[in-house]
Amino acid sequence: MDGKHMQIGEVAARTELSLRTIRHYEETGLVVPSARSRGGFRLYTETDVARLMVIRRMKPLGFTLDQMRDLLDAIDRLDADTPLRADEREALLERVRAYQQEAAEQVEKLRVQLSRAEDFEGTLRARLERNAPASPA
Repeated sequence: MDGKHMQIGEVAARTELSLRTIRHYEETGLVVPSARSRGGFRLYTETDVARLMVIRRMKPLGFTLDQMRDLLDAIDRLDADTPLRADEREALLERVRAYQQEAAEQVEKLRVQLSRAEDFEGTLRARLERNAPASPA
């Protein structure tokens, strides 16, 4: 873990999450500040920022807080220094694979939606161009 600590404002700027959202994730147990200052301010590390980025990336794909918690638990256990039995490791990897597959499916759905939105915008733009007043010569 990186020894540099950041206050919540810097973390919010780096993650593009609001202070309120970061506090909400703390209240729900998804992220816990690594330390507190003498004055009681939350202090975060690069590891905490990386965890918040996982959450931020899951949110627009429709993952629930429970799913986020489950994936983060699997990642934490895989990354821990504590050795895992082969069957435990494989079960955790399978959980991560399931989330990766679900993310891939959601990304494909978003690509289809984006394509349709771009087609719609292009149709409107073409209509406006066809109906624009002729410019004086």
